[in-house]
Amino acid sequence: MESDVLSYFIRLVKIDSESRNERAIADALIQDLIELGAEVTEDRCCESTTGNAGNLIARIPGSVDKAPILFCAHIDTVVPGVGVKPQIVDGKVVTDGTTVLGGDDKSGVAEIIMGIKALKDQGIDHAPLEILFTVSEEVGLLGAKCFDKSGLKAAFGYAFDTQNIGDLVLGAPSQNSFELIIKGKEAHAGVEPEKGINAIRVASEAIAAMPLGRIDFETTANVGTISGGMATNIVPNKVVIHGEARSHSQAKLDQVCSDIRKAVETAVAKHHNDHSAASFELEIEAEYKAFRLSEDAEPVILAKQALTSIGIEPKTAVGGGGSDANIINAAGVPMIIVGTGMMRYHTVNEYITIKDLEDGTAFVSKLIQLYSEAK
Repeated sequence: MESDVLSYFIRLVKIDSESRNERAIADALIQDLIELGAEVTEDRCCESTTGNAGNLIARIPGSVDKAPILFCAHIDTVVPGVGVKPQIVDGKVVTDGTTVLGGDDKSGVAEIIMGIKALKDQGIDHAPLEILFTVSEEVGLLGAKCFDKSGLKAAFGYAFDTQNIGDLVLGAPSQNSFELIIKGKEAHAGVEPEKGINAIRVASEAIAAMPLGRIDFETTANVGTISGGMATNIVPNKVVIHGEARSHSQAKLDQVCSDIRKAVETAVAKHHNDHSAASFELEIEAEYKAFRLSEDAEPVILAKQALTSIGIEPKTAVGGGGSDANIINAAGVPMIIVGTGMMRYHTVNEYITIKDLEDGTAFVSKLIQLYSEAK
């Protein structure tokens, strides 16, 4: 016999919801949240994300006079996520190998919904709850970025969006993205190459001088894509490069971005002739800000207590990626990231165990119960 959370999770992953196409799952979740007794609002962030659904914010009143706690998950998935065919094999939910499963982040959605439902079914008094289901997280945290955070009343929150049940991610880095356009001068590569300026060569010299990879224990940088050139017999006149830098230290992030700019300036300055000179355009954009909660922060202590009480050992860590938690923390609501059991996500080999779904659901129920009982 399938557990309630398993049945619900399977139902969710069968609903197509790739980024910017979350309409069907948003409609389903609105009804599910209303059945939980929530007041549900959908914002108009689809106008910003260019998708077909907005973020969902649900508020469930409580009988305990305390500030709400916030539960957050995203409802979009990466590609390929259309036509998911979930299967149960050896206690795991898997796919047929042609799509992702969508446990990132529908496992979080299922555990939040079913954890709250379990508490309500038992008639346990609880504090007010806020639930935020965001859209377009997988394409740059777009839903969380455009969501109006000023209406949140929560004392703190939890983003259900990492791997192992028991994992508590207390911090994540800031990230800057950059687009670099290097312009040279086209010329016939076999007849008069000296009249040209090879933009690919300029770019290669700039990239070679950039600080890339693991810079130190809390700072990284990467060049991810490069495109340019038209044919082998034409000196290329343009190269477009996209990259990023991350750090838990804003000062270090600023320094890395400054060093990247200097590397480009130095490379470009070397390339000029009687006919032209190399030039560049570099745009650096802040994607999200770092956060770090201490081991003795209230949401961390509560999560540890809840995990221990259901027989799971808590494990704290600092992450290297961004999530909706970066955006919510920046808005003044302390939030940590907690594991849902999703494994090998963003691949067609993605899976989650039935036990992890059940444990994640129990964790949500226990979090609410312990918070509501605390003086």
